[in-house]
Amino acid sequence: MARSSVAVFSDSDGGSSATAEEEEDGREREIRDSPPPVLPSSGAEEPARRWRDVFWLFVFVVHVLAFGSFLFLLGMNRFGQPDRLNIDRFTNITAAAPAAASGESGTPRSELTETFWPLYGVAGGVGAALAWGWLALMGSCAGQMMKVSVHILVTYLAVLSVLCFWGEYFFWGVAFAVGAALQFLYVMSVLDRVPFTMLVLQKAVNMVWDLPEVMRVAYAFLILMLSWMVLWSFGVSGIIASKMDDSMIWWLLVIFSVSLFWTGAVLCNTVHVIVSGMVFLVLIHGGRRSTSITPKSLLKSLRFAMTTSFGSICYGSLFTAAIRTLRWEIAVNGKGFNHSARDAWELFQSTGVEALVAYDCSGAVLLMGIILGGLVAGTCTGVWAWFKTSDDVLMVGSTAILMGMVLVGLAVVVVESAVTSIYICYAEDPSLIHRWDAEFFEQMSEALHQRLQYRSARARHITTNRRLDQTNDDPDN
Repeated sequence: MARSSVAVFSDSDGGSSATAEEEEDGREREIRDSPPPVLPSSGAEEPARRWRDVFWLFVFVVHVLAFGSFLFLLGMNRFGQPDRLNIDRFTNITAAAPAAASGESGTPRSELTETFWPLYGVAGGVGAALAWGWLALMGSCAGQMMKVSVHILVTYLAVLSVLCFWGEYFFWGVAFAVGAALQFLYVMSVLDRVPFTMLVLQKAVNMVWDLPEVMRVAYAFLILMLSWMVLWSFGVSGIIASKMDDSMIWWLLVIFSVSLFWTGAVLCNTVHVIVSGMVFLVLIHGGRRSTSITPKSLLKSLRFAMTTSFGSICYGSLFTAAIRTLRWEIAVNGKGFNHSARDAWELFQSTGVEALVAYDCSGAVLLMGIILGGLVAGTCTGVWAWFKTSDDVLMVGSTAILMGMVLVGLAVVVVESAVTSIYICYAEDPSLIHRWDAEFFEQMSEALHQRLQYRSARARHITTNRRLDQTNDDPDN
């Protein structure tokens, strides 16, 4: 990719406004006059990719097999009858002490796995419905959906806080109240960024909506995640129904929730890699209707994601909050996780695009939609649990929230992938964005120019104040 066309970003940081505008005009003329990128012919043999981070691929596979076996055994132990597999003799070690201290006889709980399993069915159903609704309505009313996610989350958190106080769950009431306050303050602090954020998100949605094969991949992985959640909720229902003391149950729920989160993150990042590969092809070929994009393109991206790059995906999913841009490097270049982290940071720093990425709030907006989806799924499940078995409503409700968030996240990740690809391609070679959408390119260039001017003015202001402080502290003056 041509780096010379974006070198002006870093140079304009310390220059005057007039010089920055002249350089920006020259850069735009260079991009308009530059020839199309040289693409390999369809018959050219692509170099084989190396398998990356194989150790973490092995760890993830072992984790899935081991946790899947434990979940099945724990669910079957109390399915149809108590202690079917005679596992409770191991839990008596933890249950005997609390029972003796409280004077109870230690009688096993009457609940069975099927007491709680239908509750998780509600969580999975609501989460899947929200995810499918997101994907189905994304092309027609994505902007309205994202605005609703931003504004309604504050109200929803406040309502949940009131309900928790009413139910005498004071800790959760305070937690939701603090969350509502922080969400309100955050939205108020980034109101000036919302127009640009919505512009980027809308362009990303339009790009993904023109790739029906990508949408089918998202639906397929959503079904795969639901299949794993059937087994996961089966085992968790057996844990909650067991006669272990509450502290041990909570510890097990935390462990299995971490497992679910990692599994969900791996599937989300796999979808991200697949979508990023397809979006890159659209940008480099100048549009979806290019004859160079064949049905095999999706299969190739899927093959790379599920084979040579899957180890890096498993590794990166352990740090999923910090790898938004790194998955693009894994998708397009087949790099390992650590190499991708270094290259992505250097790319943004060298081009100045990190100033635009820091200004964009698309990641936060999408996260709000994921949190809202999880809260809706958890609320529906928690209300039913309250009437059915109120003692366990917190255990069921909190894990149901996680299920909803994972499912909605699988739908949202397709848009996040497109956003990431747009920024990476803009940093690598801005002419790709210009050929795809010239008007959007002008808007991004103007926003970047303004951010660099703001950063440059702020740096000069800080430098001036520092010199004045040093002058005032100098006793000789």
